[in-house]
Amino acid sequence: MNREETLSHLVENHVEFTEYMQSLNEEDFMYALNGEKWTAGQELVHIISSVNKLAYALLLPKFILKMKFGVANRPSRTYDAQVNKYTKGLEALAGSYKVKLDPVPYDKRDLLIEKLEKSITSLCSRAGKYSEENLDYYILPHPLMGKMTMRELLYFTAHHVLHHKANSVRNLKRAKKL
Repeated sequence: MNREETLSHLVENHVEFTEYMQSLNEEDFMYALNGEKWTAGQELVHIISSVNKLAYALLLPKFILKMKFGVANRPSRTYDAQVNKYTKGLEALAGSYKVKLDPVPYDKRDLLIEKLEKSITSLCSRAGKYSEENLDYYILPHPLMGKMTMRELLYFTAHHVLHHKANSVRNLKRAKKL
């Protein structure tokens, strides 16, 4: 995917996620499967945090990125290859990676959705200033995936939001069966 296609995909996936969040009533938004899985609200907060970290990194001068993290020594993976690598990374963790998040009240939902929409706009604006070549040249570290090119991080971000939407959908489906 080129830059414009990637950014379009990223926006579409986040719109799908925010529409899903808006469709949830208070009970569903606050539900945590077995009291252990994240609520939809916590999934939303996690996505905001993830997007904001990448948007912030894209503000850094390119010479800082190069000095601090280096540059790519291989071509960027395709979107599908990146998704596959992330899926395998999650499987390798097999539930051993647990992050505790504070409860997210339902009355914060609309404000958080608005915050995510602004974050995505900011991320796309900043990423849009990178040339196709620079997206494949500069790298950043990811806690699970290791060093990734900017293009791969945009692919990851586009997929990551759908992964967390799927988590929420799956947990609510399980709740309805209990």
